[in-house]
Amino acid sequence: MGNKGVLLFLLTLVLTCVGTVLISRRLIPYLKSKKMGQKILEIGPRWHKSKEGTPTMGGLAFIAASLIAVAIVAVIALVDGQLETLLPFFTVYGYGLTNGLIGVIDDRAKLRKKQNEGLTAPQKYLLQLIAAALFLIALTLTGVISTSLVIPFAGVTLELGFFYYVIALLLLTGIVNAVNLTDGIDGLASSVTFVVGLFFAAVSYLFTVIDLPSASLGLVSAVLIGSTVGFLVYNFYPARVFMGDTGSLFLGGMVVGGAFLTGTPLLVVICGIIYICEAASVILQVGYFKLTHGKRLFLMAPIHHHFEKCGWSEVKIVCVFSIVTAVFCVLAWFGLTAI
Repeated sequence: MGNKGVLLFLLTLVLTCVGTVLISRRLIPYLKSKKMGQKILEIGPRWHKSKEGTPTMGGLAFIAASLIAVAIVAVIALVDGQLETLLPFFTVYGYGLTNGLIGVIDDRAKLRKKQNEGLTAPQKYLLQLIAAALFLIALTLTGVISTSLVIPFAGVTLELGFFYYVIALLLLTGIVNAVNLTDGIDGLASSVTFVVGLFFAAVSYLFTVIDLPSASLGLVSAVLIGSTVGFLVYNFYPARVFMGDTGSLFLGGMVVGGAFLTGTPLLVVICGIIYICEAASVILQVGYFKLTHGKRLFLMAPIHHHFEKCGWSEVKIVCVFSIVTAVFCVLAWFGLTAI
């Protein structure tokens, strides 16, 4: 990032972080007054029942804060004649907002039904698929992506043609849902995503060094860091508010969208290893359960619940998973620089 890029990065980060804290202070009492509390699954860990009634949809706080920050950035970029330069960022942010809207619909359905299931899986995935398709069209029209897929570490670029979009759709919807699954205990999704945000910030610096556009990726990282740090003030154990699908789907969209701005979208599989493990644990659990007619591979899935059942505290899980994410972000860094 150049000097202007750094200033916009800091402005976006600070406004999003501070805004999230301030809005959350007003939002939490409002959510409580409207009885918008989380419903806890009966099959979940028994100690989670004490969390029932904790306000959900707290992701509205960092979405609102980031909207204010992004609007200010857009005005500055317009005045400075740099609006077109930041078009990739606005495209990613729009994708994040669209997923956040899907989360709002899902959370509202849960509250209306007074249970922990809102939209059906096919309904939710169809909406996510439409959002991902529109995002890919926008990236293609703006020249951000081509049909070539870079394989990290291998130093190989594959020209996939139409199949690139098939893989991209699976990656986009898969990561968004994986981030959603990671949001299962206090502070986990926020902490892991904070580390990924730091990784994107480092990559945007690397892009500056090698003379590639970096401002858009820097702003994506600013939104991620500002949102998660601000939200952790109220979401770290013991959580006073949950982000809900509203927040986790927004963050998921920003994370995987940011990965496409690196030019090597498969990097998200490495830096987002915890997301991958969370989703894989659910797939393996369901598959093993069906194949063995009732046996379980894990004590409970997603895998953070398995460690809870093993006696790990929520704080320990968050710390360990964040450290693992940091280690794999370092690996992703070498994967990117080796290309």
